[in-house]
Amino acid sequence: MSTQVWSKADLHIHSMHSDGLASVPEILEYAASETDLTVIAITDHNTIEGALFAKELEEMYDIEVVVGEEVSTTEGHVLGLFLTEEIPPGLTPTETIRRISEQGGIAIIPHPFSARGVFGPFGRSKLADAVRDMAFNALEVYNSVPGLIWANRLAAKMFSGGLGVAAVGGSDAHVLRAVGKGYTVFRGSTAEELRASIDALETHAEADRGGLALAFRYMRSIPQIRRRQAFNQERCKVSRRSMASERA
Repeated sequence: MSTQVWSKADLHIHSMHSDGLASVPEILEYAASETDLTVIAITDHNTIEGALFAKELEEMYDIEVVVGEEVSTTEGHVLGLFLTEEIPPGLTPTETIRRISEQGGIAIIPHPFSARGVFGPFGRSKLADAVRDMAFNALEVYNSVPGLIWANRLAAKMFSGGLGVAAVGGSDAHVLRAVGKGYTVFRGSTAEELRASIDALETHAEADRGGLALAFRYMRSIPQIRRRQAFNQERCKVSRRSMASERA
């Protein structure tokens, strides 16, 4: 790739189509006017409905949209980007990644060492085997959700030796002002250049400022987010291991 332009993409955003508190138009307007992102991915839980809606509206805003989905697997969550069809929840991570690949999509392991991550808080020993067996394209090494500091540090540490997959970041935004707080830096400025940059393993994750204010906003918004999860129960379902962790 000859271009020397580097841009920012937030690859992990939730809308009201699952358990986010902002509508798709609100997300697009905020990303276009209040951030320097050039690409965003709408990745609602177990649905691409909101992402397809955002894709239809992207020409109204100075930003590109990637159709994505955060899929609840039997062992945690997997992000699929550049999708054309919805991936059903409840499959194994390997099967989920296979179905993403069949669509020509990109598979990302988000918040890999969180309670809802594929590897879990104590799963660092699983990472090497997963890279060999699961054929995912990228690992989310930064996620801006408050409370994931330790998990982010572990992901960055485990990634530092080089894994043959790309490093990406995302906000995992459930509130509007979280959009862009975690992001992926890539070569180019378009969605297709983002894909090429991930394929070339040249992306990296960065964080924006505003952590304390964001943490407070999330804390106040938790009841609303829980209500959205209850309203969209099927879409927001979590893996069995995650539910057991939350009950413990």
